[in-house]
Amino acid sequence: MSYAAQTAEGLLIPFAGTALGSACVFFMKKQLGVTVQRVLTGFAAGVMVAASVWSLLIPALEQSEESMGRLAFIPAVVGFLLGIFFLLLLDELIPHLHIGSEKAEGLKSKLPRNAMMLLAVTLHNIPEGMAVGVVYAGLMYGNITSAGALALAAGIAIQNFPEGAIISMPLCAKGMSRKKAFLLGTLSGAVEPLGALLTILAAGVVVPAMPYLLSFAAGAMIYVVVEELIPEMSEGEHSNVGTVSFAFGFAVMMVLDVALG
Repeated sequence: MSYAAQTAEGLLIPFAGTALGSACVFFMKKQLGVTVQRVLTGFAAGVMVAASVWSLLIPALEQSEESMGRLAFIPAVVGFLLGIFFLLLLDELIPHLHIGSEKAEGLKSKLPRNAMMLLAVTLHNIPEGMAVGVVYAGLMYGNITSAGALALAAGIAIQNFPEGAIISMPLCAKGMSRKKAFLLGTLSGAVEPLGALLTILAAGVVVPAMPYLLSFAAGAMIYVVVEELIPEMSEGEHSNVGTVSFAFGFAVMMVLDVALG
């Protein structure tokens, strides 16, 4: 398969995960139950953490080791922290609603709750799109294997499924048509292939910075997990359900990456 075909596949697989999750609105009449949401959120968090480690941080360290030896941790640490603070900045600048939250303050309170939830999921998709883009840019320059890139794309698609459902189903429950709710849920994931494509184009100019870009994407994804997903999966009683789901999500992504990579 040509690089162009592999890249197109890698960009579309995560987007398909969001679309499939949004399609739940056609098959389920009610909103996702609290326990189901907690299970899906925990699983998604586990997938993102494992993907950040095996698909992004470890390759960043391996690429730096050849030229920097014992100082190979520098690009990984710098890129990781930059990714964290970049998402922190976006979190402050873009009005949105944290997943599971019913209350917003300041500018956020001026927007409808559904609009803020849509912005929240879209914001989460930015680092995921960047991660896919960086990995496929690495594939182009021989730094990442095709199987490893595919594993990351598949892992992102798995954790995108609940995000699509979390958007489309509440919209339908509040009176929006199923088709429109599905469309908005699907569009929340459109930023991923776009962000991935832009990252691929930019990576061609800064190939030596690939370890920084890989770890930057990892930091951005970890920010989403710590800031949004872990609090949501641990809220209320029986939070052990979310913890177990996190473990399974982490294990699935780890197996995908190691077996395919």
